[in-house]
Amino acid sequence: MAGFPFSAVVGQDQLRLALILCAVHPGIGGVLVRGEKGTAKSTVVRALTALLPAVDDAGVRRPARLVELPVGATEDRVIGSIDLEKVLRDGERAFQPGLLAAAHQGVLYVDEVNLLHDHLVDVLLDAAAMGRVHVERDGISHSHAAKFVLVGTMNPEEGELRPQLLDRFGLAVDVSASRDVDVRMEVVRRRLDYERDPQAFADRYAPADQELAAEILSARIRLEDVELSNRELRRIASLCASFDVDGMRADLVLARTATAHAAWRGGTEVTEEDVRVAAELTLPHRRRRDPFDEPGLDQQQLDDAMHRADEDARAGEPEPPENPEPESGSGEPEGGEPEDGGPDDDGPDDDGPQDDPDGPGGGVRATDRPSAPPSSQFKAKLLEVPGVGEGAPGRRSRSTSSRGRVVRSTTDRGHGLHLTSTVFAAAESQVARGRTAGRLRLAPADLRGAIREGREGNLIVFVVDASGSMAARDRLSAVTGAVVSLLRDAYQRRDKVAVITVRGREAELVLPPTSSVDIAVRRLQSMRTGGKSPLAEGFLRAREVILRERLRDPQRRALMVALTDGRATGGKDALHRARVAAHLLADASVASIVVDCETGLVRLGLAAELARELRGGCVRLAELSAQQVAGVVRAAA
Repeated sequence: MAGFPFSAVVGQDQLRLALILCAVHPGIGGVLVRGEKGTAKSTVVRALTALLPAVDDAGVRRPARLVELPVGATEDRVIGSIDLEKVLRDGERAFQPGLLAAAHQGVLYVDEVNLLHDHLVDVLLDAAAMGRVHVERDGISHSHAAKFVLVGTMNPEEGELRPQLLDRFGLAVDVSASRDVDVRMEVVRRRLDYERDPQAFADRYAPADQELAAEILSARIRLEDVELSNRELRRIASLCASFDVDGMRADLVLARTATAHAAWRGGTEVTEEDVRVAAELTLPHRRRRDPFDEPGLDQQQLDDAMHRADEDARAGEPEPPENPEPESGSGEPEGGEPEDGGPDDDGPDDDGPQDDPDGPGGGVRATDRPSAPPSSQFKAKLLEVPGVGEGAPGRRSRSTSSRGRVVRSTTDRGHGLHLTSTVFAAAESQVARGRTAGRLRLAPADLRGAIREGREGNLIVFVVDASGSMAARDRLSAVTGAVVSLLRDAYQRRDKVAVITVRGREAELVLPPTSSVDIAVRRLQSMRTGGKSPLAEGFLRAREVILRERLRDPQRRALMVALTDGRATGGKDALHRARVAAHLLADASVASIVVDCETGLVRLGLAAELARELRGGCVRLAELSAQQVAGVVRAAA
C-alpha cells in the first residue's frame, strides 16, 4: 500500500518545516514531536522518507531509509548481536548489525519515545553523541558508523522524556489539532480519500512530493555556500545566553538550523529572520530549567530576547577605522535605553512576589483557600519498596524481569535461555561428541540461563494532609515543597503517581494514577486547604486506588507516602478510625512511609504511631533531603 504523501498533510506547518530542515541539514540532530493523540504525528514523520535524497552505501546508490525502533525492542536488536547462523554453520564468531546500523544516513524513528526503556535510551545517547556504535559483548568487538536523524513522537500525558535524551533532539515541535472547521473537514476528507484508494491518492500528490524532494536536494547543495556572519553568530549566542540554556549544544543547533533555513528559502546568508525561525524550533525544550516547567516559548519573551540580541549584534560590530568620532555616539544605545530601562523594569518584578504571602489567603483562619507556594525544593532521598519486584522498568526499587539487562549466565535454567552462552558451552564438546560437520549437537547440560538485573518503577500514592492543623503558612509551604521534591524524584525514576488530599470531611483523589508527573505538580499548586483532618478516609481512599490499580497492572508495586502531623480530627473516634484504616492498608500488603510534619517544642508523636499501625517507616519532614540523611527508607513488606 502506498504511503501517505508528505504534500497531502494539512496544517502542521511548523512540524513540516522542522522535518524539512533536518532533511536539508542532518547535523541538526533530529526532531521531537510532542502532541495530543490523533494529531497525525506518525503520519507526517513516515511521509518524510520519500523526500530524502539517496545515499551512497558501500559504493551503491540507494534510497535513504526510515528505520522504526519499537518501544519494546531488545538491546541486541538495537545495537546488534552475534551472528548465530554463522557460528552454527562455520564455527566462527561474527557480528550481525542491528537497527542503529540500518538507520545510518537515514532516519531513526521512535514512536512513543518517552516510553522507551532506560537501557535503550542509554544506547541511543551513546550513538547520538559519537555517531558510532561500539559493541563489546559475547567475545565480539565491533564498531560501525551510526549517523542518523533521530525523530521521536510522544504524548506528554503519558509521561515526560529524560532530560539527557531531550537535549539530544535538535528541534522540538508541539502539535495540536486545528480548531478551524474548514481545516478539520479537509483533514478528514483527505484521509478518507486515501483509505478508499491509497495508490490513486499517492499518485495525485506525487508531482508535489517530487518537487519538494528536488527543493530539499537543491537546498543541501546550497548549504555549503550559505554565509553565517559574525553579527548573526553574536545574535545566536546572545539568544542562548538570554534563555539561560545549559551547555553549548543549543548554540550549535541554532546556528545549523538558521543556516539550513537560509538555504531552504534560497538565500546566500543567514538573516535575523532565519535566526528567529531557528530559535522557535531550537529553544522551547531547552529553556525548561525543571521537568515541571511549562514547555514552549512565549512570543513576547522571544521578542524581548531578539531585541537584546539585536543590540548585542550591533554593539559587536567594529567601528570604521577612518572615523573614530562616532565611538561616543555609538555607545549611547548601549548605555541609554537598556541602562535606563533595566533597573526600573526589574525593580517591580522582583519586589512584587515578596508581597504575595501577606495578600489574600495568607491568614491561618480561612477554611478554604489556595495552598501556600512551595518552599525551596531539594534532592529527595530514595524511598524504596522492600523486596524484589517484577514491575515495569524504572529506577526506584530492585527488580528481576525478562526486560532487564543481562549481566551473566548461569547453569540454572529457570531464568530464561541465554542463547550465546548455550552455544559456546556446546561448542566446547563438539569434538568429544564426534561432530565434524552439520548442525551443532546440543545436550541438556549445555543449556544456560540468563541473569537479568534492573530497577522497576512503582506506583507512588501521595496522601497529603491539607487540614487546618497543617495550614500554618510556613508549614504548608514546606510540605508542598517536599511533595514537589518527591514528585521530581518520581519523575526521574519513571514512576506512576497519584495524589490524594485530605481536608474537611473527605479525601479527594485530585489525580488518578498517571505517568505524567508534571500534571500532579499543577494539581498540587491548586490544592485547597483548611478544615478538619479525616485521615481514615485518606488511608481508605489510598487502599482503594492501589487495589484497583493492581487489577490493571498486577506487577507494579505500590508505595503510599503520607505527609501529615498525625492529628486526625472529625469526631471523637477520628484517631481510632485512622488506626483501623491504617491496619486495613497494611493488611493489603501496601508498603508505606509516613512523613511527620509536626513542628514545635511540644510533639505528640501521632504520625509515628500511625506509621507503626501501617507497619511502615516514619521520617521527619527535614529528613527527606538526600543530603541531610543518607540511606534508604524501607517499609515493611
